[in-house]
Amino acid sequence: MKKTALSLSLAAIFALTGCAQTTTQTDAQQARSVANQQTNEAAFKAFSDQFIEQYWQQYPEQSMYYGYGKYDDVITIPDAASRTASLAFIDTQLTKLHAFDLTSLSASLKIDYHLIENRLKSTRWEIEKFKSWQWNPSRYNVSYGFATILNSRFKSEDEKLRLVFDRLNYVPAYYRAAQANISDPTLEYTQLGIQQNNGAFSVLTDDLLTRVDSLSTFSEKEKAEFKQRFANAKTAIHGYIDFLTAVEKKMQSTGEARSFRIGEELYEEKFAFDIQSGYTAKQMYQKALADKARVTAQMIKLTDQLWPKYFPNTTRPENDPEAIATLIKHLSQRHVEKSQFVDEIKRQIPELENFVMEKDLLTLDPEKPLVVRQTPDYMRGFALASISAPGPYEKKENTYYNVEPLDGLTDEQAGSMLREYNHWILQILNIHEAVPGHYTQLVYSNTSPSLVKSIFGNGAMVEGWAVYTERMMLEEGYGNFEPEMWLMYYKWNLRVICNTILDYGIQVKGFSKEQGLDLLMNGAFQERAEAEGKWRRATLSQVQLTSYYSGFREIYDLREEQKKQLGQDFDLKAFHEEFLSYGSAPVKFIRQLMN
Repeated sequence: MKKTALSLSLAAIFALTGCAQTTTQTDAQQARSVANQQTNEAAFKAFSDQFIEQYWQQYPEQSMYYGYGKYDDVITIPDAASRTASLAFIDTQLTKLHAFDLTSLSASLKIDYHLIENRLKSTRWEIEKFKSWQWNPSRYNVSYGFATILNSRFKSEDEKLRLVFDRLNYVPAYYRAAQANISDPTLEYTQLGIQQNNGAFSVLTDDLLTRVDSLSTFSEKEKAEFKQRFANAKTAIHGYIDFLTAVEKKMQSTGEARSFRIGEELYEEKFAFDIQSGYTAKQMYQKALADKARVTAQMIKLTDQLWPKYFPNTTRPENDPEAIATLIKHLSQRHVEKSQFVDEIKRQIPELENFVMEKDLLTLDPEKPLVVRQTPDYMRGFALASISAPGPYEKKENTYYNVEPLDGLTDEQAGSMLREYNHWILQILNIHEAVPGHYTQLVYSNTSPSLVKSIFGNGAMVEGWAVYTERMMLEEGYGNFEPEMWLMYYKWNLRVICNTILDYGIQVKGFSKEQGLDLLMNGAFQERAEAEGKWRRATLSQVQLTSYYSGFREIYDLREEQKKQLGQDFDLKAFHEEFLSYGSAPVKFIRQLMN
């Protein structure tokens, strides 16, 4: 049939009508899809809020760490019943979580999903397979909870002491359960448990009795009961210390004790839960070996540059490690006095804050104070410096920069430590721990709109950020691009790399103490006191030492990718603030959001 203009026009109209109908159907389908996604996301957010509340009920001590406050009067008795209840809670929550369609959630909520799942599964693995509740006596210590209450700036004296009053009632049962749990402990954790529980008496001091007596809000009956609970608690702590002391003596006399090495299978599993990296532990170990060689090569170049300045009349040794070590040893003589160690750290913090603001690297919040203090006794024996930050529910509380004083060390030990934390490295330490490292990152983390990301944060991201800022600050001109500062930075960075090598080497490959100290002292140019301290730390933890290097590598690589993609539009401050806005999420997930 011959087609006319009219028939063609009608055909076009019918075709357009069909397209309109199809378009309408597609729009309706899209609208339904969007509505379904919004419904699913709203349901997931409601689940998340409910989950966090129930999580704090199940694990009240953790709620205190994050400043929730509602369960500060409770101490969980660490017995078989609490472990059974924990496993039941985990199974129930995982069933609820897995009912959600992961594909229907936004990228940000997918991260929350993975973080919740990882926390639940890792807790179950800890209870059922890793079982450190049996062989790590140092995990039992009531000091932290009491200290958190007593250090609060926003609780009245009556409120503090009433919380202490309630918590004291749990202490005898807590330590009875702890003692019953201990089976085949490691010598190292037993000794740490003794040391740190002795530190409890620096928190539970007789001064508390005087403070209670002075309060008119406590009745005479309550004051008498407080004194009895206080005495019972101290007796329980002494009893646990005596128990551990007897266990320690037996292990030392027989020479038989559980090895602190956990082996490859447990190590890989713990690495997967703790680091949440795209790499296996073995792959990260191999990357660290390669980076160790690269950094050492940079140190050789800097040594060649600086040698004539410091040794104008001495021929440089042909052996590169010997030359590097000689130069570092010479430079390390520049350090503060033993008695001024903590004061010098206090002095440097404002300088770091001024540099960050002048270079416009990050926005700093002046209402979030950083308090440098000597590490409390109950926390000593693990790290020279650390940060105690407020949680997302107590954002106005102080952040504490804990520094172990050198007073208790011999002159020889203190001298070794001061050479390690010399004029240059002490500044890098303060960048790492304070500004713009841990302190700054944790302040930002508390502003994240997602409580899940703030609460179930990733240690590799937290440590990796602190390591990243060390290099970033030097790249931006901190230290005036002095080759001495860069040499010491590489020495410090080499330590981060060797942390990974050491941790994997000890736990999986069976490095001896001699091998470990050789790696740190001759491979990473560390002082003996620092190397000894790191060896001790490696026997008292697993995987955590790898978090510094793995997090740093992923953050630095992400920044370089962003710079390449954005070109002249790349803004360093914008990168930092967007990166930190996602809370302490694993870097691999932050990468997805930023890309």
